[in-house]
Amino acid sequence: MPADVAGFTGRASQLAGLNRLLDHPAGGVVVVAMSGTAGVGKTALAVHWAHRVRDRFPDGQLYVNLRGFDPGGSVMHPAEALRGFLDVLDVPPKRIPVGLDAQAALYRSLLAGRRMVIVADNARDADQVRPLLPGAPGCLVVVTSRDQLTSLVAGGAHPLILDLLTPPEAQDLLGRRLGADRVAAEPQAAEEIITRCARLPLALAIVAARGASHPQFPLAALAGELRDARARLDALSTGDTVANVRAVFSWSYQTLDADTAAVFRLLSVHPGPDISTPAAASLTGLSLDRARRLLTGLAQTHLVAENTPGRYSLHDLLRVYATEQSRAGHTAEQRHEAAGRLLDHYLHTASRADTLLHPHRDPITLAPARHGVSPESPADPGQALAWFRTEHPVLLAAMDLAVTGRYDVHTWQLAWALAVFLHRQGHWHDWAITQAAGQAAAERLGDRLALAHARRGLGWAYTDLGRYEEAATALAGALDLYRELADHVGQARTHLTLGRVAEGQLRYQAALDHNQLALDFFRGADHHIGQAMALNNIGWYAAQLGHHEQALKSCQQALIIQQQLGDQAGQANTWDSLGFAHHNLSRHDQAIACYQHAADLFRDIADRHSEAEILTRLGDAQLAAGQTAHARATWEQAVAILDQLDNPDTGQLRERIQQIDQHQRRLT
Repeated sequence: MPADVAGFTGRASQLAGLNRLLDHPAGGVVVVAMSGTAGVGKTALAVHWAHRVRDRFPDGQLYVNLRGFDPGGSVMHPAEALRGFLDVLDVPPKRIPVGLDAQAALYRSLLAGRRMVIVADNARDADQVRPLLPGAPGCLVVVTSRDQLTSLVAGGAHPLILDLLTPPEAQDLLGRRLGADRVAAEPQAAEEIITRCARLPLALAIVAARGASHPQFPLAALAGELRDARARLDALSTGDTVANVRAVFSWSYQTLDADTAAVFRLLSVHPGPDISTPAAASLTGLSLDRARRLLTGLAQTHLVAENTPGRYSLHDLLRVYATEQSRAGHTAEQRHEAAGRLLDHYLHTASRADTLLHPHRDPITLAPARHGVSPESPADPGQALAWFRTEHPVLLAAMDLAVTGRYDVHTWQLAWALAVFLHRQGHWHDWAITQAAGQAAAERLGDRLALAHARRGLGWAYTDLGRYEEAATALAGALDLYRELADHVGQARTHLTLGRVAEGQLRYQAALDHNQLALDFFRGADHHIGQAMALNNIGWYAAQLGHHEQALKSCQQALIIQQQLGDQAGQANTWDSLGFAHHNLSRHDQAIACYQHAADLFRDIADRHSEAEILTRLGDAQLAAGQTAHARATWEQAVAILDQLDNPDTGQLRERIQQIDQHQRRLT
């Protein structure tokens, strides 16, 4: 057995789990199949644990490096490993049989009745290990591999997939090797080193060794050496082929067939943080089944991580390595085309999902997707929302890819496709950022209609953020462009949003005027959904001005159109307006019924912020009707939603709830 790792740190939960296997054996030989990516510390953990439990196995230890992922490509044959074990077990060379099966049988007979630890390190696959397994209980076998050894696990081995270190474990590793005081003196630099090393033990050990060899070097200088992604693997390489991150990655990469290697390389084009199987199929131009098989192969060898079923990721250092290989194995044009396929995938899928969330939204025309792209097709609004929620961070990263790669059409159209989801889920800062990027892209394209859409979207986002002056500027620019283009619907929708700006500034008559103009434009374009929106808004602002009967009349006209056309979002807003008018006319039961309709519809379309607003007003109506307990419960629901949206504007609601609680305590 090799010597234990000096200063071994971390892996407490894994060690505890391994100890439980010995404390509560299930019968038979205990076999642990320990797998993980290159440099993650499999050998260190296996050897460390074997040393810790050696007293439980008094008959000795056997160790072999099977060279499954050897830089020289000389994978050890099981017969060679068996001959080495038989020699250690004092079997004379003349007694060692020729055939592998006979050697394995002799090996098993010699281990029968003995208690030994066998470490089969760096196995290529399960077939290489099986002849080394004892046949009778009493022994412990630890197998390490970059392969998941699925068939070995299927045969009863205990799987242990070793992941990257946790942040505290990585901090402890640096502290043990560089000195806790040195790390504590430069906490930000230490954190950057940990991040740049992706919490990979081998990478951290290399940086720590450099720091220990040069105690005069500040940690900030060591962190600076890792900052440039293109040179990071150089900084994490030594003359030793073992203590060399690029080299150990290459041993796994060189085992891949050509198609799997190509997929690995192209994954570097994806901006992260993870990728679904359908997106990977579009990225590579492969069929879904073919992409799934190749990704499974990459996960099997831990060159990608499958953290959730069907979603794959590379840690930062593997991404850097994949990028190096991609630049060597693909032309710039091929990488550009792959990025284009990926953006096509997200744009066309997002557009389909957006249509399901808001079927009455005025569409834009997308360019056809490239050959090899297979966009996803959510079946219903629930699936569309689930897709958006899952892909939200990926879509923001895709926007960044589109911006940096100057895919300007993708940039503004993807911003457009994300607008409804980001608005309804309360991701207003993301919304403003994406719309600003869309505006810049449209300006570069010189596409006036695209620029009008982007400016209107940006104005809408700024309005939700309460940045009314900036919103008004963006919307004025949009209105000018729509006017030049004689786009009456565009002008109408811009006036709707200008009305919301005026509302935010408490200028209700101006808001009413903007919506009257919008109604005129919508009528001129025979746009019924738009007419209903404008009618509802006219009713809402009339109610704000105290004209409640007039408000009811206008909103009821809007509701008839919306119900005929099945416009759920429009109906939700109109029920809200009706509830507000009834509440101000002291018709509390009718107000409660209207608000409940609105809340249910906003919940159905997953407009979380609007749902919270309606629940706030519903609670007001319930309190006015003497339904104190119901009002308190309703406000609690609103606070819970706003908390989920990280919206800090809950102070007044919490105060109302406290007032009810204080009143109840006084009564009791």
